[in-house]
Amino acid sequence: MSKADIGLIGLAVMGENLVLNMESHGFCAAVYNRSVEKVDRFIAGRGKGKKFIGCHSVAELCDNLKAPRRIMMMVKAGKPVDELIEQLLPHLDKGDILIDGGNSFFQDTIRRTNYLKEKGINFIGTGVSGGEEGALLGPAIMPGGAPEAWPEVKPIFQAIAAKVAGGRPCCEWVGSDGAGHYVKMVHNGIEYGDMQMICEAYWILKNLLGFSAAELHEEFASWNKGDLNSYLIEITSNIFTKVDPDTGKPVVDIILDAAGQKGTGKWTSQSALDLGVAAPTVAEAVFARCLSAVKEERVAASKIIGGGLKTQFTGDRKAFAEKVRKALYASKICSYAQGFQLMKQAAKEYGWQLNYGEIALLWRGGCIIRAQFLDKIKAAFDKKPDLANLLLDDFFRSEIASCESAWREVVSQAVLAGLPVPAFTSALSYFDGYRSAVVPANLLQAQRDYFGAHTYERVDRNRGEIFHTEWTENSGKTVSGTYTA
Repeated sequence: MSKADIGLIGLAVMGENLVLNMESHGFCAAVYNRSVEKVDRFIAGRGKGKKFIGCHSVAELCDNLKAPRRIMMMVKAGKPVDELIEQLLPHLDKGDILIDGGNSFFQDTIRRTNYLKEKGINFIGTGVSGGEEGALLGPAIMPGGAPEAWPEVKPIFQAIAAKVAGGRPCCEWVGSDGAGHYVKMVHNGIEYGDMQMICEAYWILKNLLGFSAAELHEEFASWNKGDLNSYLIEITSNIFTKVDPDTGKPVVDIILDAAGQKGTGKWTSQSALDLGVAAPTVAEAVFARCLSAVKEERVAASKIIGGGLKTQFTGDRKAFAEKVRKALYASKICSYAQGFQLMKQAAKEYGWQLNYGEIALLWRGGCIIRAQFLDKIKAAFDKKPDLANLLLDDFFRSEIASCESAWREVVSQAVLAGLPVPAFTSALSYFDGYRSAVVPANLLQAQRDYFGAHTYERVDRNRGEIFHTEWTENSGKTVSGTYTA
């Protein structure tokens, strides 16, 4: 039997679908899973009659691969990846390629790239987005790591990736060491924000305007035909059509309001804090999930503190629903602006040459946040590659201006009604903060200098000149060193 083009380890749903995708594009794959019965089931089931080589050990898998070996690992992030690498190393030769297709932390990918380089093995940390359907039919793929490995995997990755206008694959080399996994992490952080903002729009329509499931379906379906056209809006519209056969209620109404998470949103927020980048909308989306998780505590609090609507809406429901759409759209623009700001700062910190227009294109198809307006983000960076912030682009500045009044009204009405809208409000605060020539941080610096002699700069002197005031008779002339914690 001829040897396989690529090996894949980890036959969970994503792994299975990826190799089926590869096989459908003419590639032969060797497959292995720690629970070897999964291999046998796959070969006898979904893989029956197709170009697969089932393997019962990592040694057998390595023996059945063409040189240089290309092995994609689809296992749980963290320690399992390191353990699998150590199992594979004795069976690899210099120039072989290991690919981590899971949601690994980018710092781990940087470490693994350097570790394997010393052993002559090329490592690629690859973000894969699109869920199980995307894996099978065409995901967005974000590879980064050892640049010399890219030509070896490019034909396979670009063949199986989603395609957009002109047949362009949603897969391109992102950058060195951890760049691919970092961009995937930010994708997931933006996804957290998108989902939370959609939930807030739904909550306003349902609770303030009294929309039924059927009306919610129609409203989101109409939104999907315009500026908000996206995968998440599409599936949200579909969700409202599903009825539970046991209760006759919409399925969404019988699902417990306690959200789960796997950590990538948290990592995005942590990275923003580490790099000193304002990304409040992603952070609020993470915190909203955390707050949702304490269901029993919230139920108890609602009985003690009180809950429910503080006001009733008496205006034109349809007209206000359009304002909710505009609020969602404006908030979305701000959320994406934050994500791209974060990637720009990370590129400086880690020495990556990120192409932001290409990243927007990678996200245009296949992935969870795929949306029509990503074309506009690509156009913005194509026009000005060093664009400081999406909010400064002519198109997005105009779009925000057309939504601003409605956005403020929706946030105000939600707050007056006692409806939590952390993503909407954080996005609006980000917008107001970013466009403010002056903010109250002068008082903050005075406070810091008062209690800790942390010094400050002056508006009437050059940036970088440091001053200190002796605020009380006990103040000394010794000042604190400046640093960023």
